[in-house]
Amino acid sequence: MADGVVREDEEKEETARGLTWPFARVPEAGEAICVAPGVWWMRLPLPMALNHINLYAVEDGDGWAIVDTGLFTPQSVELWEDLLAGVLKGRPVTRVICTHMHPDHIGMAGWLCERFQAPLLMSRLEYVTARMLVADTGRPAPESGRAFYQRAGWTPEQLDGWARDYGQFGRVVSAMPDAYHRLTEGDVLSIGGDDWEIVVGQGHSPEHVCLWRRPDDVFLGGDQILPKISSNVSVWPTEPLADPLGDWLASLDRLADLLPEDLLVLPSHGEPFRGVQTRLAALKRGHGQALARLERRLETPMRAVDTFASLFARPVGDGLRGMATGEAVAHLNYLERRGRVVREADADGVDWWRQAETLQNSNGE
Repeated sequence: MADGVVREDEEKEETARGLTWPFARVPEAGEAICVAPGVWWMRLPLPMALNHINLYAVEDGDGWAIVDTGLFTPQSVELWEDLLAGVLKGRPVTRVICTHMHPDHIGMAGWLCERFQAPLLMSRLEYVTARMLVADTGRPAPESGRAFYQRAGWTPEQLDGWARDYGQFGRVVSAMPDAYHRLTEGDVLSIGGDDWEIVVGQGHSPEHVCLWRRPDDVFLGGDQILPKISSNVSVWPTEPLADPLGDWLASLDRLADLLPEDLLVLPSHGEPFRGVQTRLAALKRGHGQALARLERRLETPMRAVDTFASLFARPVGDGLRGMATGEAVAHLNYLERRGRVVREADADGVDWWRQAETLQNSNGE
């Protein structure tokens, strides 16, 4: 998953086969690599298992359109100062485009927009969701969130830890602009005289924006298509009955119908690659295998936390428990909506999931 937990299939899956890697190395701190005419690849570190984010600068007249920004931390500020004065040649930022609302993508957006009086461009759902999550900083943890994780099987100690850490989102996001420019499916942005078409995906986040320069098939994919890991697809306490995995799989199908195989994908994590059809097929296959395996193992009733071993390739520790729980519930909700599993709450309000009777009967039980 893009946020640090690896699904079981991804340790075994032949993710690199069928893909080609045009660039021999990744950019060092303070460096930019030209990956397509007018498009420059940069990297910022992240203090987590997924230890970097790719950022892109697109030449825009006398300045730069920036795509994604990194976390708002003292280290990021220092590195951005170096990039602006160095490889970006002191030229102004003309606009800041954020593919989606996760902190590693929007964290420095407000800082850059304020510094250059540049507009922020995002889809509506991503902008509004980001503003909502930033506003949670400093608030006490809501009871609805505690109930969500209790239903998933968290211990009282784990619930107390979640409550103590609640509201972390806004601590690594600079003050967001009070206004933005909305991006929607099919919009065309002119950047440096080139047209970039907006392609919207779902599942990893509500309304994830990608940018496609059709004439030479350059695709700024954010977290929607990653080369070696699958993006985190999670249910969160704010929408406990959501079906983001259904949205994700539908997006994979739509992108497979839309994108040519020789597209140059510029992802937010990992390295630029070609072979998008191969990668989309592998992502879909991996989720299908995970769903089938989970469904089989639900012959025995389980809580969401009991399914981790069915879904992930390594133990889930404290730092990843929230995302792992969200991904597990996403798989369970997907199966429930399609009549494949059912849930029953016990006396303590914990959900236990099992195969639906129709499935058990089809298995000869």
